[in-house]
Amino acid sequence: MSLQNRSLKKVAILGSGVMGSRIACHFANIGIEVLLLDIAPNKLTDEETAKGLTLDNPKVKNRIVNDALQSTIKANPAALYHPSKAARIKTGNFTDDLAAIATCDWIMEVVVENLAIKQSLFAQVENFRKPGTLITSNTSGIPIHLMLDQRSADFKAHFCGTHFFNPPRYLRLLEIIPTPFTKPEVVEFLLQYGDVYLGKTTVLCKDTPAFIANRIGVYGIMSTFYWMNKLDLSVDEIDVLTGPICGRPKSATFRTCDVVGLDTLIKVANGLIENCKSDEQIDLFKVPDFVNDMATRKWIGDKTGQGFYKKDKSSGKTEILTLNPKTMEYQAKQRSKFASLDVAKPIDNLKERLKVLVKGTDKAADFYRNSFYGLFAYISHRIPEIADHPYQIDDAMKAGFGWELGPFEIWDVLGIKATLAAMEKANFKAADWVYALAAQENASFYSVADTTRTCYEPTAKAQQIIPNSNGLILLDNFRSTKTVWKNSGVNLIDIGDDVLNLEFNTKMNSMGGEVLSGIMKSIEIAEKNYRGLVIGNEALNFSAGANVAMMFMLAMEQEYDELDMAVRMFQQATMRIRYSSIPVVLAPHDLTLGGACECCLHADKVIAAAETYVGLVEVGVGIIPAGGGTKEFTVRASDEYFEGDVQLPTLQHRFLTIAQAKVATSAHEAFELGILRKGKDEIILNKSRQLTAAKKAVLELADQGYVMPVKRKDIKVLGRTALGAMLTGANAMRLGNYISDHDLLIVQKLAYVMCGGDLSTGTTVSEQYLLDLEREAFLSLVGTKKTLERLQSVLTKGKPVRN
Repeated sequence: MSLQNRSLKKVAILGSGVMGSRIACHFANIGIEVLLLDIAPNKLTDEETAKGLTLDNPKVKNRIVNDALQSTIKANPAALYHPSKAARIKTGNFTDDLAAIATCDWIMEVVVENLAIKQSLFAQVENFRKPGTLITSNTSGIPIHLMLDQRSADFKAHFCGTHFFNPPRYLRLLEIIPTPFTKPEVVEFLLQYGDVYLGKTTVLCKDTPAFIANRIGVYGIMSTFYWMNKLDLSVDEIDVLTGPICGRPKSATFRTCDVVGLDTLIKVANGLIENCKSDEQIDLFKVPDFVNDMATRKWIGDKTGQGFYKKDKSSGKTEILTLNPKTMEYQAKQRSKFASLDVAKPIDNLKERLKVLVKGTDKAADFYRNSFYGLFAYISHRIPEIADHPYQIDDAMKAGFGWELGPFEIWDVLGIKATLAAMEKANFKAADWVYALAAQENASFYSVADTTRTCYEPTAKAQQIIPNSNGLILLDNFRSTKTVWKNSGVNLIDIGDDVLNLEFNTKMNSMGGEVLSGIMKSIEIAEKNYRGLVIGNEALNFSAGANVAMMFMLAMEQEYDELDMAVRMFQQATMRIRYSSIPVVLAPHDLTLGGACECCLHADKVIAAAETYVGLVEVGVGIIPAGGGTKEFTVRASDEYFEGDVQLPTLQHRFLTIAQAKVATSAHEAFELGILRKGKDEIILNKSRQLTAAKKAVLELADQGYVMPVKRKDIKVLGRTALGAMLTGANAMRLGNYISDHDLLIVQKLAYVMCGGDLSTGTTVSEQYLLDLEREAFLSLVGTKKTLERLQSVLTKGKPVRN
């Protein structure tokens, strides 16, 4: 059987530490049976001694692996999509259970970073591994080829480095590092399997120190230390400059250091100094004195409770203090004020924002220019040392460090030729191959040819199609030439085969009038000339829901007619998604809240990314879902009733999901909450493939002879009997001080709608009847003082006040 036709059914993870247990959980997430093994302890605990247990007792022998796995399962953020996935993981120890690896299709070593220990374990593995079985190491720094001493030819042919980033469920990078002995088909299989089945951005790396992402990432951190000192910037200022404003994660630089641990950073930096003697920036990797001082004091971050930041509770409330590296004392966080940031912040488009950031005249702009120019020079010299292609470095930094744009992509944004000239003036020298590229007309690292993305290949000195990008829908490749219609909030793009894609482009993709009218207009256009519509995007989040600022403004000004029109428009948009003559498929990912969730509830099909955090959160801000969400949950409850069944618990489950503003922490959990539908909606692991899958779903529905559904008039509501029971429960919660008076008012309104009103007995009603009820309830709540306080708190503090 060829590797490409191989079906993985069982994986062995050797080592159950932080990474091993989490990798095991991620394989369990995708439905793979996992054997998780670790060493047997050589000493009893006091508790084991008191129980009279011995080292030969199975509970003792598996204590290390079981404790590690349970710690991972309980950890936050969750390593599993759903707690039930843990049942796929079987634990054991190297002494008793290593022979069981003969039943596994992939064996992965994840033990301590010690070459001798790894080599010793591989010698044992060789005794039980069946020929042809994949064998890989998750090492983050030990040269892959050094692990193969005295291994068999078959072992070497099927051996590779597979470096996951922590936490494996959430960070998308998987670096694949072959040796000269690794079969090409093994490499190809791992790249494809990691992409399609594990949902990773797989990057082919060379067997060089720290591989790609950590080599560039640690350079970036050490460069930041240098420029912080050179420009006299504080820790707080650096984390403002290196966070979301420039397309990096909220953890920026120093919060990231605290999470990872300064001990890890120091180890990698020292390893690069020792093993990269020819690196032109080797002096930059020298760990600053203040960082070594922090390590001596054991201020290494979250592992020890303090690092660059520290929680202080001396005042009775928690305050985050920041380290001053000059005094080595902690102080209150300082607000950062830079003129260039003030100009850039209102610009939503990252590419345009970056252009502004480097053009300023203040200290912040000096930091951006110097750090970018240094980074650009450094990455140019790493080709072909650590990678052959610019896209490999970009993919690694985006997937491993959470950058929105890779460094070569940023260079393209700023312009290759202009930036090269500026770099030379600032004494930053790029590699020769970049000058060869710059000499070409319309020089760029990336271009788009007929909706296919290409990348400059330094050896060929020409643009070449990026492998595995054919067939992938990347909206950036279509937007400039395939936009069919747009307004200020949306773009409607022809993605081929008579299928349209509607993307939102508002702040946080919030849904105001422009987006709602865009939904209805897009469906109208699709009905005339196309086979179907996908609603999806490639933003950081699918949508944060309704435009809270607009809602708050209208409520404050008591523009209730305008509010009524806005709610009607939202209902019309979601009902248009449900009732159109063409299939409408939604592709949610990441935050999909409130009104965005309501859109999903009305789609013909949902292709959800595995990391989709979806829910009806309106109760938290003092209202109820009024874009059809309350109606739809009532409809779904009605469809779940059975003749002679006790129907109230079914309705109560739906009611509590809304009343408690539950948000699914994964697409798998969204099925449990009743947001996604079993047998109809689907999950895709790799977000990069989501729009392609959604388009395929549209075409399948169209090919099946899609017919518009009939509007529902057969919805069973339970009336006064159910309403009384639900209100009794709500009042009991209030008497127990679990909810506030305003919470009680909100859930009373919610129960009223979901029971169909104060009806004397159960009956059947129409969708429009329920839509009218939910709209009336919404309007009665949105103008109340306490709801306005909650809305204002969301706008000013990012979370609702409890009142």
